[in-house]
Amino acid sequence: MKDERKFSNFILLWATQTLSRLGSSLTPFALILWAYGETGSALSTALLTVSSYIPYILLSLPVGTLTDRMNKKRLMLLSDTAAALCTLTILFVWLSGNLELWHLYLVNAITGTAQTFQQPASEVATTLVTPEDKYQKAGSLNALAYSVINMASPVIATALYSVGGLTLVIIVDLSTFTVAFLSLLFFVRIPEMKKKKHEDSHIMMELKEALSFLRTNMGILQVILFLAAINFIASIYDAALPAMILSFESESILAAVQSTAGIAMITGSAIAAMMPAPKSRVKMIIISLFISMSTENFMLSFSRNPAIWCLGAFLGWLCIPVMNTNLDALMRSSIPSGIQGRVYSARNMLQFFTIPLGYLAGGFLVDTVFEPFMADKSDTVVNQLFGTGKGSGAAFLFAVIGVMGVLVCIVFSRMKNMRKLE
Repeated sequence: MKDERKFSNFILLWATQTLSRLGSSLTPFALILWAYGETGSALSTALLTVSSYIPYILLSLPVGTLTDRMNKKRLMLLSDTAAALCTLTILFVWLSGNLELWHLYLVNAITGTAQTFQQPASEVATTLVTPEDKYQKAGSLNALAYSVINMASPVIATALYSVGGLTLVIIVDLSTFTVAFLSLLFFVRIPEMKKKKHEDSHIMMELKEALSFLRTNMGILQVILFLAAINFIASIYDAALPAMILSFESESILAAVQSTAGIAMITGSAIAAMMPAPKSRVKMIIISLFISMSTENFMLSFSRNPAIWCLGAFLGWLCIPVMNTNLDALMRSSIPSGIQGRVYSARNMLQFFTIPLGYLAGGFLVDTVFEPFMADKSDTVVNQLFGTGKGSGAAFLFAVIGVMGVLVCIVFSRMKNMRKLE
């Protein structure tokens, strides 16, 4: 009975935070539409994500240690409030008619700093309100939330943006924040971990403890490095996707492709929820990512048909919830809750530092390498494969990252420490 009450607490936290994340995902998508419409540059839109990730990567380690020491609920409330104030700032500048790209980069950097505190606090809070035998179920629900957000946010953001511009998008964003904030403040109970005798140890010692944990658990470290490599490739994909689709088609087609990915993830989440725990979670992670890398990239690359793009998005994202569910359960069961904040932050630094690099690489490669290369070609084999005109260079790039993704999966599948992890 106690475990059931504890899990109902998780359900309330999960539902309200999912609503808030859905609202928060609308504004970045609308800003990408605005920025690409203003500049027509893949690099300028990629920098929106880069600016939010830089503080996240630089501050992850010390923030993770602070997270282990601080009240998780209070930290989440403060971080969410800071992010909401940043969104409100964008609204005021937009209404004044003075919105420029550099405003978005600055605000995104501040929001990224807030997210650096919120993410590890939320991870540890989830562990604290979830019974151990419900970890896989919690992981599948988190994957479902991520899937719903990926499916719904492009459609909702595009619809709201076309009706009321950034103003309406941001109003909805702030409304969902208010619901989640009040729920967390008044109704969600997050127990604090018992303080240990060494709680007053120096922060640097605790940072070393997190890194030492990863050094002595090479299987976990290799999983993190594997995901860092995949994140680099996936970020190139994210930077190139709007440039390719908006060059060939409309904003509604971009929303349709990304929503199809969300539908695939909802389907995958249902599959993950019904699956029994696999004998090897590591093997399931590798197989899932291999399927993802070997389908969507090539279908985007070699076709100009939006229906094929949507099919590729479905196949490419179908297994991601299975991967996320197994990764979540693997991490929670392998890392002691008392050091999860700092270890998760060390993981985040190593696993996510490749994301801004991937966005920069994707934007740079589209704008200055692949698009100019394809513009100089006419009636050649590459034109027959990838098309002509603006967008064909991005299509060529998708073929390249598809090959990269397959090779990364093959290389890491041979890592002994990963294979022996369980």
